[in-house]
Amino acid sequence: MTGISAVIITLNEEQNIGDCIDSLMDVADEIIVVDSWSSDHTPAICKEKGVRFYQYTWEGYGGTKNYANSLATFPLILSVDADEVVSKELKESIILVKSNPQHDFYKLNRRTNYCGHWMMHLWYPDAKIRLFFKDKAAWDDATVHEELRVSPGGKVGYLKGDLYHYTCRSITQHMRTVHKYTSLKAIQANSVGKKASLVKIIVGPISKFFSEYLLKKGFLDGYYGFIACCISAIGSFIQYVKLHELNNGKPI
Repeated sequence: MTGISAVIITLNEEQNIGDCIDSLMDVADEIIVVDSWSSDHTPAICKEKGVRFYQYTWEGYGGTKNYANSLATFPLILSVDADEVVSKELKESIILVKSNPQHDFYKLNRRTNYCGHWMMHLWYPDAKIRLFFKDKAAWDDATVHEELRVSPGGKVGYLKGDLYHYTCRSITQHMRTVHKYTSLKAIQANSVGKKASLVKIIVGPISKFFSEYLLKKGFLDGYYGFIACCISAIGSFIQYVKLHELNNGKPI
């Protein structure tokens, strides 16, 4: 039997972290939470649940996740976000891997719940590698939208069952998230020399909306599909505006 370390990073996740941890209890051999000094009840909830809890200065998503992975005792890492819950079918798939791993990395599907509605088209299946051997993968150092870099030639398997992603619970929360992520992405883009022209500010949001609403079939998710695509387009606009300000040496 191959042991699994479930790894989570947190910052003010009191709404989500309890359900996330509970869903991992019967599949992970240890649960590690690395918290970037939350000011809410996240630390208390984690300690009550009996996980291995650490507090660590934020180094961006990639850097913080790599630090968390370095704390893992077991060879297999299950990387889960604080607003995600492992479904029953996915648990069964992971338990089979524990008994006889056949691959180096495992992809799974994420099913997103947005404002209380499951998005079955716009953000689905959103397949990602989330189960992997510790010595064969690492996150890049991106501040936001980090990617897992895997060893060349490694074998990738596919897990049955969904990882439930409880993203924004309200439109207000989505707008707050847009503000946070557009700043992080603009700062990251500016740091590598990317520029935001007036053309990009105008065309980018239009392209974003039609890409998500038509090509990614957001229209099939009804009212909330339309709203999510609109806010994504607004986010694109705000990101380019912030990048333009940074390009010109102005604060955001």
